[in-house]
Amino acid sequence: MDFTYFSTHQSDVATQFGQHIELTVITLVLAMAIAVPVGTLISRFPILYTPLIALFGIIYTIPSLALLAFLVVYVGIGRTNAIIALVAYAQFILVRNVVVGLRNVDPIVVDAARGMGMSPLQIMVKIKYPLALPVILGGVRIAAVATIAVATIAALIDAGGLGQLLFEGINNGNNSEIEVGAAAVSLLAVLADIFLRVVDHFLPASRAGATH
Repeated sequence: MDFTYFSTHQSDVATQFGQHIELTVITLVLAMAIAVPVGTLISRFPILYTPLIALFGIIYTIPSLALLAFLVVYVGIGRTNAIIALVAYAQFILVRNVVVGLRNVDPIVVDAARGMGMSPLQIMVKIKYPLALPVILGGVRIAAVATIAVATIAALIDAGGLGQLLFEGINNGNNSEIEVGAAAVSLLAVLADIFLRVVDHFLPASRAGATH
């Protein structure tokens, strides 16, 4: 591995690393804001599962470069284009995990909460979401790694991020820049996975499950 590029461009790499993190975090926050209510709706009305998951699955199979290029026509180049595409890709993973997590909540626990006089909203917020959180977070972990990977392509539409190192390195024939970019993307994906695994470990539902 040749990291000589990093020794002379540390500030540039740090800036693009930060841009990549920001792009990933914004994507996941917006994606969860959509996936949680959609997944909750599907869990309450199972008839919606097949058509909606099929729709998200179709979107997920669209090549990332093709979707980014298609969106250029409507929103132009830049970060907005990338975020729309990344949020759309994340839905297939996130919605499915939200549905699975909510469906796997023990009905006995729900009945007990209902017997205590909790309203459906209270049951959802205080019982179902907390118990489903480990499964939902598992989806977030997968979506985070996938987003970090796909976000590298977004550099082609001027969205910033570590993809700039890869494509500039290819254009300039600079192998060191390519290797630094690839290493940085890989490092970010590993760190994101570790961070979310640690968060999952300390969730009350995960800790309770580990004791059984």
